Amino acid sequence: MPAMTRRAAVAASAAAVASRAQAAQPAERPNILWLVSEDNNPFIGAYGDPLAHTPTIDALAARGVLYRNVYSTAPVCAPSRFGILTGIYPESCGPAEHMRARAAPPPGAATYPERLRAAGYYCANNAKTDYNADVDPAAIWDVSGAKAHWRGRAPGQPFMAVFNHETTHESRLFLNPPPGRVTPQDVRVPAYLPDTAAIRADIANYYNLIERMDGQLAERLAELEADGLADDTIVFYYSDNGGSLPRSKRYCYDEGLRCALIARFPPKWAHLSPHPMGGQVEAPASLIDLAPTVLSLAGLAPGPQMQGRALAGKHARPAQRHAFGMRNRMDERYDFVRTVTDGRWRYIRNYMPHRPWSMHGAFEWLAKGYQDWEREYRAGRLNAVQSRFFEPKPFEELYDLSADRDQVRNLAGDPAHAARLGALRQALDRHMLAIVDNGFIPEGLAPEGYGASRDRKAYPLPRVMALAAAAASGAAQDLPAMLTALDDPNPVVRYWGASGCLIRGAAAAAGRERLQHAMRADPAPQVRVVAAEACAAFGEPAEPVAILSALAGDGEAWQVRLQALNALTALGEAARPALPVIEAAAASDQEYLRNAGRYLAAVLKGEYRPESPVFDLGRMARG
Repeated sequence: MPAMTRRAAVAASAAAVASRAQAAQPAERPNILWLVSEDNNPFIGAYGDPLAHTPTIDALAARGVLYRNVYSTAPVCAPSRFGILTGIYPESCGPAEHMRARAAPPPGAATYPERLRAAGYYCANNAKTDYNADVDPAAIWDVSGAKAHWRGRAPGQPFMAVFNHETTHESRLFLNPPPGRVTPQDVRVPAYLPDTAAIRADIANYYNLIERMDGQLAERLAELEADGLADDTIVFYYSDNGGSLPRSKRYCYDEGLRCALIARFPPKWAHLSPHPMGGQVEAPASLIDLAPTVLSLAGLAPGPQMQGRALAGKHARPAQRHAFGMRNRMDERYDFVRTVTDGRWRYIRNYMPHRPWSMHGAFEWLAKGYQDWEREYRAGRLNAVQSRFFEPKPFEELYDLSADRDQVRNLAGDPAHAARLGALRQALDRHMLAIVDNGFIPEGLAPEGYGASRDRKAYPLPRVMALAAAAASGAAQDLPAMLTALDDPNPVVRYWGASGCLIRGAAAAAGRERLQHAMRADPAPQVRVVAAEACAAFGEPAEPVAILSALAGDGEAWQVRLQALNALTALGEAARPALPVIEAAAASDQEYLRNAGRYLAAVLKGEYRPESPVFDLGRMARG
């Protein structure tokens, strides 16, 4: 049965049993209201921000539970929302770890609205979905759209309602919002950013958009009061991922992953919270915990596939020591980052250290802050901390968040912190193995997917993880292992062997013949892409560029074409012979091919300027 058909059947079953389940459940169950904001860190008074003006959220915290160290599973909306909907880490169910993909949840794994509807709840979503999943919102919700509201339920029926507020979405910064209470002169510029007028304006506008969003939450809570439902409704406020400012959204620092989460329990339902109202929780929590929590509050056990923990309710579980995050393809740019935090320390592992953080993203570069940052870099006016964004990444990063809020002093190489580094390394490794992290599988290559990746023969994850870590570390003594991997029957292993050679650049010249064979003849096009880029480092780029040009053409899946365009972009001027194919990609109907092609064509033709949009402004609706 096709995935969409299966999900429709589950939804139909939920609707059919709703009335029976409602009668079978206890007479009273809490209503649950989620108030969700987009793209914001806790620039919120209740979290201690002195510039914030957020009286509604602050009042909610005063009467509820404030979770101080909360993190999204991904620093961008679609993968994060996959985790919220399913309770499954996006990287556990490829290709959900990539921005704007379509992953099939495990067979038989119901989403939280499906479970709640089957238990008699009325479930309304207003209005954003962006789930990165092969699900039909109309099938899993009673109603999903701009008019969705708890007021559509049957009399006496408990509800679960989600209201998404896009006021703080990064795109609002692109639209020159009107001035507000916070002015550019008021703000603090993080150490990693240059102090420019545009960056100060973006930060000030961000504060003012959060204040506007806070007022919208007040209006929704007033509706709840007017309907006489406040005493029966547990209210959550959270943000779907980290912030909108440069080096926040899409990046695995606190600015990209740290969110707000507040839960207010009315006296009638306060016994469902393990914490007193007005209190704060310091232990790390994750948005992966939301689905198990909402089910637990309704008296339902979280599904066996759910990888988070219930924070409250009948099935609440003890606090975890760590929260985990990830980054893979962000729009048209491929990367691979994993991270873990305990709330005090953040450890980051970069599996593609040869790629700088500053890979041009057409949508994010609509922000004046990114444009200013790049202009200052090109003009040579940045200091070493500010310039780092435009340089290759280290394999590992470690930050003391209590002493280095901007995460600019990497302690990974400091012997004084070796024990801390080792402990966080192990925590991350255990987590990746436990959830069967699909991120090592290049997009579009089998065994990508929840079921296929559980085949240990097709995807020998412990072996692949060890190889990928050796590849990304760049250590010279590991080159023989990279070359041996090029001959492996498993394409994922060959991919990481080729990647290890690419990361070593000209130092991998001993593997020239093996890499040439791989770029010419490997049956997996994803391996050919990496091998060709690696061969280009040996001083004769003509054939590698020709192969990448062919792989970027119409004959391959869009994911392979995009990978080839990323490789050509990294080669810079050497990619000029591929310009006809690049220009064809720039005219593609596929958004990411189009954006990658437009950028590279503009660079090669000398037309690129940071302030000249590559993104089609007619397609502004984004995640």
